[in-house]
Amino acid sequence: MPAIWIIVTIAIAGLLLLTLAVKVVKQYEQGVLFRLGRVIGTRQAGLTVIIPFIDVLNRVSLRIVTMPIQSQGIITRDNVSVDVSAVAYFRIVDPVKSVVAIENVNAAINQIAQTTLRKVVGQHTLDETLSETDRINIDIKTILDVATEDWGVEVTLVELKDIQLPDSMKRAMARQAEAEREKRAKIIAAEGEALAADALGTAADIMMAHPLALQLRNLQSLVELGVDKNTTVVFPAPLMSTIGELGSFLARENAAATAGPNTPATPPTPVALPVQPATANGKTS
Repeated sequence: MPAIWIIVTIAIAGLLLLTLAVKVVKQYEQGVLFRLGRVIGTRQAGLTVIIPFIDVLNRVSLRIVTMPIQSQGIITRDNVSVDVSAVAYFRIVDPVKSVVAIENVNAAINQIAQTTLRKVVGQHTLDETLSETDRINIDIKTILDVATEDWGVEVTLVELKDIQLPDSMKRAMARQAEAEREKRAKIIAAEGEALAADALGTAADIMMAHPLALQLRNLQSLVELGVDKNTTVVFPAPLMSTIGELGSFLARENAAATAGPNTPATPPTPVALPVQPATANGKTS
């Protein structure tokens, strides 16, 4: 009976030792192996056997980490107060450095990202911050890469997420945008007037060279007025004078045809004007 208990105890102890000795490293991890406090190497994904109580295996994730950078109160180069938040993406490329060189790599990157964000945005004006976000993102990423290189970390991407402006600045920018729109509208209207004046000048030159074109245009205007079945017809003055001249011409032609070619032309009869008698004081009665 005591022998059985000894065997059971040995089996349980062996099972515990085997449990402590066998480690599993996941596909997205890499293990850093310490033996008696010294780094002896790394272990890839899969089953790994270590010496219990002598070896310590630290698993390090190699996946890309998304780290939000909380909003920072920043004063731009042109003395405008803004609140800027961002997001950073990084991953560990050297597990040994990330474990040995720094205590908490995530906290360290978060702190240095905040200070870098304030530093870079503070070197730009408000207009540059709003319009040149790509260049600011690259500058922040470059600075973080240099700072985190000794930690075995690679910063893959930094993006400005939100830029909060004061209410007074929002109103000023709205007025500026409105004025810009009004300026464009006035310029477009002026260009349209110039084109219309040019076209009207060309049309006037054509009508001056061809008087009949003006009459055709007047007739077209009358047709347009009659589309809505208007009862009032308006004849332009040039059209009336042309009709009168045409009637006089036809009357003269008919008179000449009736008189014959040998009939002398009848001189016009003079018209006597009445003469008012003058009085002594120079006034007419």
